[in-house]
Amino acid sequence: MPQVESGAAPDLAELARVVARQRAEMDRLREQTATSGVVERAKGVVMALTGCSSDAAAETLLQRAKAARRSLLEECWITLGEVTATSPGGTGPATAETYDRHGMPASPAGDEPPDDVAEALSRLGRALVRVETPQDLADCLLEHLAADLGADAVMIYVRRPAGHLELLGHAGIDEALSARWNQVPPFSGVAPVRTVETGRAHWLEDFTEDSKRYALIGEPSSRWRSRAWLPVPPGGNAEYCIGVLREREEPFTPRDRAHLRGVVRLCAGRLLALATPRDPAEGLTSAVTALFEALPVPAMLLTPVRGPAGEVEDLRIDAVTAQAAGLLCGTGGEPTGRRLREYRDDLPDASLWPGCLRALATGEPYDGKPFAHEELVDGVPELSTYSVRVTRLGDALLFTWIRHASSDRQEQRLADLQRLGSLGWAHWNLTTSAVSWSSQVFTILDRDPSLGPLPLEDLPPLALNGDRARLARAVERLLQQGESFDAPFRVRTPRGLRHLRLVAEAVPGMDGSPVEVHGFVQDVSERRRAELALVESERAILTQHDVLQAERSLVAHLQNALLPLPGRPVGMSGLHVEVAYLPAQAGISVGGDWFSAIELPDGDALFVIGDVAGHGVGAVANMAQLRFTTKGMVITGSSLTGALARLNTLLLHSRDSHGTATMILARYQPADRTLTWAQAGHTPPLLLRDGEATYLPRPRGMLLGATAAPPYEEARFRLRPGDRLLLYTDGLVERPPENLDRGLDRLARAVASDLGDEPGSLGRLLDTMLQDERRDDVCVLDIQVPHERHG
Repeated sequence: MPQVESGAAPDLAELARVVARQRAEMDRLREQTATSGVVERAKGVVMALTGCSSDAAAETLLQRAKAARRSLLEECWITLGEVTATSPGGTGPATAETYDRHGMPASPAGDEPPDDVAEALSRLGRALVRVETPQDLADCLLEHLAADLGADAVMIYVRRPAGHLELLGHAGIDEALSARWNQVPPFSGVAPVRTVETGRAHWLEDFTEDSKRYALIGEPSSRWRSRAWLPVPPGGNAEYCIGVLREREEPFTPRDRAHLRGVVRLCAGRLLALATPRDPAEGLTSAVTALFEALPVPAMLLTPVRGPAGEVEDLRIDAVTAQAAGLLCGTGGEPTGRRLREYRDDLPDASLWPGCLRALATGEPYDGKPFAHEELVDGVPELSTYSVRVTRLGDALLFTWIRHASSDRQEQRLADLQRLGSLGWAHWNLTTSAVSWSSQVFTILDRDPSLGPLPLEDLPPLALNGDRARLARAVERLLQQGESFDAPFRVRTPRGLRHLRLVAEAVPGMDGSPVEVHGFVQDVSERRRAELALVESERAILTQHDVLQAERSLVAHLQNALLPLPGRPVGMSGLHVEVAYLPAQAGISVGGDWFSAIELPDGDALFVIGDVAGHGVGAVANMAQLRFTTKGMVITGSSLTGALARLNTLLLHSRDSHGTATMILARYQPADRTLTWAQAGHTPPLLLRDGEATYLPRPRGMLLGATAAPPYEEARFRLRPGDRLLLYTDGLVERPPENLDRGLDRLARAVASDLGDEPGSLGRLLDTMLQDERRDDVCVLDIQVPHERHG
């Protein structure tokens, strides 16, 4: 320890380092002592068998460890296991063939583990020093085998004199399953029974076949697809077996089998020493045992189980009353001698655990929160309320359950109601000036309970300035006229601004004047915040709606100005043309569908229909740019494919460089009724001829704005008198998530069956195709070639 001068403050950091070094040294000495105990017991066995000295026995163990490539500690564990198994007090006879040249039990030939598992077995040997119970051994084995062999559970059984097997320890399985398989009858159809009877390991690696041969452990049994059951000790003298269960279905490799045989040999001595059933009264005086047998309340005595560093890892149940056993053992099994975590696997995360540690460290009792427990009363399930009290008793803990009476439960329900509703009751006696509040009122007002409750007339000064006068008037009217009130007000507390509600009513006396006031205070801050958020959300929605409506109106006027619709069918170049444009009903943005139908100076007719991706001002702007540019280029002599190529370049270099559009350009020559057309990713025109509707084959052409140099081709088609040609945008046929081909088929059927020559036929077609809400704009050009007139 460092010297501290008189009057100087100690160096706390240095003190902490000293304490840490001393604790580490104590841990090292504790483990060294336990390890030395194992070595000394093994030396004693060698001395008893060979009659040699202590030094010679140590040398014998060391030579055997070197020959088998094991550590000295591993050799000591194996020696203790093999000698215990072959001694007169063990499970098998000692014969001359069982000893080697050192006079020691010989290891089975060829049974040494491979080099790659030697280190793992060495770690296990060191870990066995800290094992104190069969349950500790199961936990230790699972920790060791989970990483190296993929083990998911470990079970340890012992054969009892009656022939059945009893579960000594387990890890990786729940308490319900361990309770069900705690006792296994001596039937050969169970793998662990067969393992003990034959003294041979059983490797269950094919679940389908194994499930036909054995009754497999598990709920369901398919939980573990491969299992290994190994006898302890191996051979015909086995009294114990260790099971290793895995969820994956695959064979145990030769390395795995050698590893498991090494584990069993290493654990045999420890298991044989621990397997004797623990005396429930071990470590307790007969008086304490008798006391717990006579106690009429549920209680148990818990002893700390400490780790290598002295920290409390778990609590062992050393004594338990019959009532407590009934509360614990919903999963079955005798609780005495078991760990508390076996019943509460969430113990480290529950509030009970720090309460137990605090009671153990400080001696202050811990009182847990009430909880519900269902129990049988005269054979009928009844829900009862309990709470837990933990009290230190020497180095142990006294754990008791307190059953609440009906009045206690009512009081608890009232407390729960106040907590869940964020409210508390208050009572003012105006005659005696006595005031009483529930604890929740102090919590709501952030007032120290030691200061006591406030008179009713002292509540208004707590409110903010804007609410203080209104609350004071309400209190005054109640005190003078007995008028009850429900008043909201705000207070500022260390938690911030709180919105509260005070509800109060008066109890009149003989003369009608108030003598008592009772009511409640409620914290409505969360509700108020939600109301304000809802108002802000509604205001934002209305504002956004107005903005969008204004935008829609602007865009609609702009679109009408850029894309005027004829009031009636028009004639051009000897054709009868009808136009329809229907905006989308879903949403409030206007789309970019457009058309052109004009007669060129040379007498030909130009028909254009297109669809710009997107909606709103940007889509309308792109539509206008494409529409007017198209007409200008064709009028000035550009070919259809040349116009499409230039429009593609224009769209790529426009303000919205990511904009795209589909389009059809068609030129009709009345002299020979030839229709020349090109397209850029648009739906094909529909031709109605002699009552049959067919789609024109599309020439090559990619949508505008997709790539820098797309190929475009033209197609020619000669129309006949009586033909009808429909150019349309995809809003007429698309019905998400339906395939587009189904929409095209629907249009062809509708045109073939309903479309006639009389005026208004296009309107009937639109009614047939657009029965549901329109999700997109619809634009249609209906081009008709009149019938020839004779005579």
